[in-house]
Amino acid sequence: MTKQIAIAGLCCGLLTVTASGADLDIGKTLALKGNTRGATACQTCHAADGSGNAAAGFPRLSGINAEYLAKQLYDFQHGRRTDPVMQPIAKALSDTEITDVVAYFAAQTSVTAPINKDTVLIARGARLALNGLWDHDIPSCVSCHGPAGQGVGRHFPALAGQHAVYITKQMEAWRSGTRRNDPLDLMKGIAQRMPADDIAAVSAYFASLAPVK
Repeated sequence: MTKQIAIAGLCCGLLTVTASGADLDIGKTLALKGNTRGATACQTCHAADGSGNAAAGFPRLSGINAEYLAKQLYDFQHGRRTDPVMQPIAKALSDTEITDVVAYFAAQTSVTAPINKDTVLIARGARLALNGLWDHDIPSCVSCHGPAGQGVGRHFPALAGQHAVYITKQMEAWRSGTRRNDPLDLMKGIAQRMPADDIAAVSAYFASLAPVK
């Protein structure tokens, strides 16, 4: 019960997100061209509209909470999240540039079709995502990530429309301990209790949903 209360408390901790002070034109320039200090253009991996690359596992950024995106960049800067490509890019961005570029991607909309059309797998993923497996201490994904996986605040990103390869990759990273920037090790514990086939099902389900607008 204590663990369930803690999870509920985290999920209810909404933070106000605002693009106040952000320059979307500069953000667009950073996304398309990068800067002169070593930050390469975001579009190289994530596409100009932030739709990402499903086959390569580069995540969708369009419509994702700006505060969440900023937190990830700061975590890359300070080593709380590791990636050989993203860490040097994040370190080459100023605080103002981070504010501008995340606001730009948060304001974008893009639509891509999911790769996986396995309706049986998607249906299984829906049951796990919506109901969880509380007997195994696995909460429903939507209890933290919001109805239909639309995202909640800076800690729980939108999963709807995110690429399945990327979701699976992150779950595997939490399970192995190579990603550890989640609050209270929540995702690490969940990932370690989920078998690979359940992870694949949940990833396929969220990839099949319409992305956050």
